[in-house]
Amino acid sequence: MAEENQEEINAGVTGSDVPDSAAGETAATAAVPEAKTTRAHRSQKVGAVVSDKMQKTVVVRVDRLVRHTKYRRYVRRTSKFMAHDELGATIGDKVRIVETRPMSARKRWRVIEIVQKAAK
Repeated sequence: MAEENQEEINAGVTGSDVPDSAAGETAATAAVPEAKTTRAHRSQKVGAVVSDKMQKTVVVRVDRLVRHTKYRRYVRRTSKFMAHDELGATIGDKVRIVETRPMSARKRWRVIEIVQKAAK
């Protein structure tokens, strides 16, 4: 008797009545939200390699222009970042670095692309 009732319930439900995401799922799994597969936006910077004397680490100098509050002129500010380098960047290369997990005490960036090789 219970099997007949279950068959009648299943026969009464059509594919158009059930949303596509819950089509083959039970009620327990349909209520669980899906895991987020995309990462949050990670900060990227473009700069020049100024040191490559370490193994798999380069120092990247990133320049930016900041407007002076009093004189209203643009002043160049420089920051140096230590970045993990698997691509083999050398001094003078222009590279794109991305923020990543801490890899050492001062290394929190990773080289993802060599934008322009240094002229030799």
